[in-house]
Amino acid sequence: MENYGGLMLATAIFLMAGAAQGQIDPELRELIQGGISQAVQGASPLAGYGYYYLNEPNFARTNVTLRLAVAPVYLDSELGFTGLLGPHTDLAVGLAGGGFADNYYEFDGGKYQPRQSFVGYGAEGSVSLYHLFNPDQRIPLNGVLRLTEHYSMYGRTDELASGYRLPPDHSSFNWRAGLRFGGREPLFTPAVAMELSAWAEGQFRPENGSYGFDGDRQLNAVSDLFWARALLIYTFPNSNSMEIGFTAGTSDDADRFSAYRLGGLLPLASEFPLSIPGYFYQELSARNFVAINANYSIPLTADQTWRITPLGGLALVDYLPGTGQSGAFNSGIGLGVGYRARSRHWQALATFGYGFEAERSHGRGAEAVGILFEMNLRGKNSGEPTRLDRAFGFLSGFF
Repeated sequence: MENYGGLMLATAIFLMAGAAQGQIDPELRELIQGGISQAVQGASPLAGYGYYYLNEPNFARTNVTLRLAVAPVYLDSELGFTGLLGPHTDLAVGLAGGGFADNYYEFDGGKYQPRQSFVGYGAEGSVSLYHLFNPDQRIPLNGVLRLTEHYSMYGRTDELASGYRLPPDHSSFNWRAGLRFGGREPLFTPAVAMELSAWAEGQFRPENGSYGFDGDRQLNAVSDLFWARALLIYTFPNSNSMEIGFTAGTSDDADRFSAYRLGGLLPLASEFPLSIPGYFYQELSARNFVAINANYSIPLTADQTWRITPLGGLALVDYLPGTGQSGAFNSGIGLGVGYRARSRHWQALATFGYGFEAERSHGRGAEAVGILFEMNLRGKNSGEPTRLDRAFGFLSGFF
């Protein structure tokens, strides 16, 4: 079990948050963000993220923005040039990579499979174009085109079965195109946000082929993904707040490395988190899915330092063959108890979730606990409206 403990630690400190956003962020930010999720029943790797996040406009020049996300074993960076290709068209170049970036954990029928899980290391470079279609409107409509070259290398663990052949180390050329109306700031609890977006992504792997037990699974040469999201976050005058999100996706020739991964409760673990409380993090691998998530946060004290947050999620899942469980419907509920410092510079949330349909050795039903944390190092009050929040000020007319 020596290497199993190493996997748990590596996962806990690995930056899993995909920091790439749909536009160059105009806000100055310096944050520390972290989260850990652990199932109560069943063996699984400890899932989490922890990183230092910096977004600095006017870096070196007035039209240059530096974005950095730094974890102990991972770095994600982007240098954005505002207006480089026209008054409303920006260009950005990025570099990312580090240890454990491409770890793969196998789940099947509600059971973690350490004999089929392995570590992975990755590095990538990217070029992105961001175009603002409606510069005179309050809510931005951005077009995004991103080209990425990613290289993955895999390593064995002590628990990996001796007869299991690793997938080949390989490069992957990926493209992503999307339209995003509105957007969500990279914060734990934005005061207000809305988004309607649609995306397409293609992944091309020249080094592909079979791996696993006697070649029983495939690394596909081409995978295509298509998904859409609708999101609304709003804080009422009485300081209650709500968040509701709808995401749906489909795919063509998805494999274990390109399938959608659902489960767990780590809201900043990716740009498009697919959370279901109570489940293992990324327990479910899907070719197609429809998911809904919601929460409602209520202050418990007059100074609003303590809050309680009921939350829930459900999904209809078309599982990737060999990774699913019986029944397409999955759902979970949970409760969060949070504290926000009077200075509003940091906050934490303890969570408990119950997954109704999660398969475990005792039958259906599973619990998971977690901790989420955010600290604002630049002193701006966490949870107060920014200029991006104020762009959605028209929402107040509906509530």
